[in-house]
Amino acid sequence: MDARMEEVKAQVEAFLGEVTAKLPKGELTDAMHYACVGGKKVRAFLVMESARLHGIAPEAALPVAAAVEVLHAYSLVHDDLPDMDDDDLRRGMPTVHVQWSPATAILAGDALQTLAFELLTDPAIGDEAARLRLIKAFAHAVGAAGMVYGQMMDIAAEEAATPLDLAGISRMQAAKTGALIAFAATSGALIAGAETEALRIYAAKLGLAFQIHDDILDVTGDQETTGKRVGKDAEAGKATFVSLLGLEGARARETELIDKATAALSPYGEAADNLRDLARFVIDRQS
Repeated sequence: MDARMEEVKAQVEAFLGEVTAKLPKGELTDAMHYACVGGKKVRAFLVMESARLHGIAPEAALPVAAAVEVLHAYSLVHDDLPDMDDDDLRRGMPTVHVQWSPATAILAGDALQTLAFELLTDPAIGDEAARLRLIKAFAHAVGAAGMVYGQMMDIAAEEAATPLDLAGISRMQAAKTGALIAFAATSGALIAGAETEALRIYAAKLGLAFQIHDDILDVTGDQETTGKRVGKDAEAGKATFVSLLGLEGARARETELIDKATAALSPYGEAADNLRDLARFVIDRQS
């Protein structure tokens, strides 16, 4: 799976390099490109594997994988802003607002978000019906019912007198982290007009395990390896899966979720082995 992930990462970064090269040169596009560099491209990998499972050609899936990654990049740029999570390090590099300015970071994020939707109109993806299915599902996943809603819940929780309980954190992360992961995992089925349920279940378990492991790394990781500040959740007094379940309880919960995620892939047989390997990678990673 490692070789396949590196292949997808290289494909997506090359594709995005070509896309941004066509935009007007300047600080804005420099910041956009900077925001997209690095990372594991897990969401793009989900898109490409979902497409492969449904017989969708790589060239049809690539614009979707790129759209998911630029949308994810936008979310990180905005989440890192001083009025949000106020982070100064991302993927081992200064965050966009530190490298340039908060104003440039806001505008770069705005431009990345709109670029994501433009990429989903690419005729290479498929017919108009397929593209409309994708755009509708994408908008739902990343807007006021999905990712942005989850970020709002996170901010509200920080300001609330009572921290979130386990059910509240699970709901928040299902929106903030899980919704985009779910879109990526089901995108191949959406292009093909096929059933999405098995992949939706897989993605829901995977997304929650992903966030639990992030909470674990915030406690056990180091800045050099993770590429971002660690220990910030405890400093802020935020309720996390680790603070509520304990370290060993959180590890047990993520393992249980990954077992359920891989079980959900049974309708696809051995063809889904890369997705099974990804699920195990999510809770073994160090960054």
